[in-house]
Amino acid sequence: MGLISGLLTLPLAPVRGTVWIGEKVQEQAEAEYYDESAIHTALIELDEARETGELDEDEIAAAEDALLERLMEIRGLVAEEEHGEIE
Repeated sequence: MGLISGLLTLPLAPVRGTVWIGEKVQEQAEAEYYDESAIHTALIELDEARETGELDEDEIAAAEDALLERLMEIRGLVAEEEHGEIE
C-alpha cells in the first residue's frame, strides 16, 4: 500500500480492525462448534448428569440429539471435503 492510499484509507482503519476482530471471533466460534472432542466431552458430561440426576431424561435426550446432530454435520462436512478432493 502506497503512502497516499494509506493516508486516504486511514479513516477506515477502525472499521477494518472491527471487521478483522469479527472474522477472528467467527473463526474461533466455528472451530469450537465443529470440534469433535468438545462434543464427546459434552456427551460424557450429559452421561454424568444422568447418573447424578442433575437433569431429567427429556432434557438429556434433547441435548444428546443436538450434540449428535452436530457430530453428524461435522462428519458430513469431512466426507464432503474428502469426496471433493478425490474428484
